[in-house]
Amino acid sequence: METSTTYRLLDGTECGMAVRSRIASATAEVLKARGRAPHLAAVLVGEDPASQTYVGSKVKACEEVGFRSTLLRRPATTTEEDLLALVDQLNNDSTVDGFIVQLPLPKHINEERITLAIAPGKDVDGFHPQNLGRMMLGLPGYLPATPNGIVELLRHYEVPTEGKHCVVVGRSNIVGTPMAILMSRNAYPGNCTVTIAHSRTRDLPAITHQADILIVAIGKPNFITADMVKEGAVVVDVGIHRVEDASRKRGYRICGDVEFERVAPKCAWITPVPGGVGPMTVTSLLLNTLKAARS
Repeated sequence: METSTTYRLLDGTECGMAVRSRIASATAEVLKARGRAPHLAAVLVGEDPASQTYVGSKVKACEEVGFRSTLLRRPATTTEEDLLALVDQLNNDSTVDGFIVQLPLPKHINEERITLAIAPGKDVDGFHPQNLGRMMLGLPGYLPATPNGIVELLRHYEVPTEGKHCVVVGRSNIVGTPMAILMSRNAYPGNCTVTIAHSRTRDLPAITHQADILIVAIGKPNFITADMVKEGAVVVDVGIHRVEDASRKRGYRICGDVEFERVAPKCAWITPVPGGVGPMTVTSLLLNTLKAARS
């Protein structure tokens, strides 16, 4: 049953602008101190539309804060060895502070091999096992962009987390698992009791309904419905999908993993899609690049 709860948006666009303003100020300091701005490089292999959009937003964000950015495009036919050679070149380029290889890669390229080849000190996506291990131990390093972006979002809106039950739906190495670690650490945002749920979880609605904070990264449109969320919950929707919709002029609409219209009235806070987690992922990448430039 729906309620008339007045929910508040965890607005990633607004939060991202605030954080980027601070990054721009810090960039000016870095430029003054060492004579050059932080430099982020991005490698894009193939013509995947979503990847092109993501990389384009990262390049634009660099311009906004005064970073130097380089986009290295390679055709889908690029061999794994050629891509490894490019990674090695960027690892050894002293003018590049950090770089990313946009995923997914063409099927003939082993993504794990590419990720392992990136120097941990330039891995501003935070995917290298060394950075993930440092996160696990609470040591300095580069945090995965999406989980760290969510942490920044919760901090910006001063969402209470201590002692809360946080349920993370999804167990990927990029989002779900690191998100659970960050929400359980002895810090703010954090100090949660965390449950990781996934596609094989028995009676998933019973688990999600316990969540004070529900973070959803399951990759299925409108997967979380109103009956799966308790009153007053904080809901963070990592998913973004383009689904067909004949009623729209463009023939599709954008949605997340959460059925926003029905779930939102039950929430204290909820992220919109788009405009929630997405902008914070890009902002987190900038934070990591700034950290690399200062190291």
